[in-house]
Amino acid sequence: MAQRKLSRCFLIIIFFVSSLFLALSPLFANELSVEEVVEKTNHISYYQGKDGRAQVSMTITDSQGRKRNRLFVILRMDEEKKGAKKDGEQKLYVYFFRPADVNKMVFMVWKHIAGDDDRWLYLPALDLVKRIASTDGRTSFAGSDFFYEDVSGRDINEDTHELLEVTDKYYVLKNAPKNPDSVEFSYFTMWVHNKTFLPVKTVFYDKKGREYRIYEALKVEMVQGFPTVTKSRMKNLKTGGETVMEYGKVEYDLSFPPDIFTERYLRKAPRKYLR
Repeated sequence: MAQRKLSRCFLIIIFFVSSLFLALSPLFANELSVEEVVEKTNHISYYQGKDGRAQVSMTITDSQGRKRNRLFVILRMDEEKKGAKKDGEQKLYVYFFRPADVNKMVFMVWKHIAGDDDRWLYLPALDLVKRIASTDGRTSFAGSDFFYEDVSGRDINEDTHELLEVTDKYYVLKNAPKNPDSVEFSYFTMWVHNKTFLPVKTVFYDKKGREYRIYEALKVEMVQGFPTVTKSRMKNLKTGGETVMEYGKVEYDLSFPPDIFTERYLRKAPRKYLR
């Protein structure tokens, strides 16, 4: 009799476990690989729409609480990549309005999938066009706590990617450089929202494994159906400074003329598209 009850309990347990497995199997079947998460995150961060524009107000605060402000406009255009599913090459044009000492300064990037990006900086006070080496991508952008690479985007093929954790809201990724000697960090960890695929937090670790830079998306809004970061912050734990960027007048799919993103327009700004 006891053996019959034990067998019945065993069958009930097997039925329950089997039912649970069948119920959860679609979730496992739909689970994304780390490569898919990284590609989606990169697309949402830098490739929404075929092009875009935003007016950016930047506030730089040093360790003593002193503030400096920057006002600029970012124009972006994606190159068509016919027959390809992955994101292709891209061009960025950043025009500065304020303060007076950076008025008319331009930062331009041609992002390449294979090979180093091309970067230019136009300094109006000297009437000088300066090429920025790819190794300078990890230096301060316009005196802020953001780097040039934070603005233009880091090539996902430069790093190895590991999925550390999946929570109810986030994919947690660890990204380590394939060439450690080329960068100042040892790795960085990202918290990617599992619905929008926007990175809401990124922590950079130095060569000794200590946190030293922290990026946070402070505000996200839907713009023309695209989830868009409209306020973000970068903290530098070593200097005690931080920079906040607020994005206004964000628009997508404006069909910019391609020649805007050429050296000719470094000195002659396309004002029609900067308003």
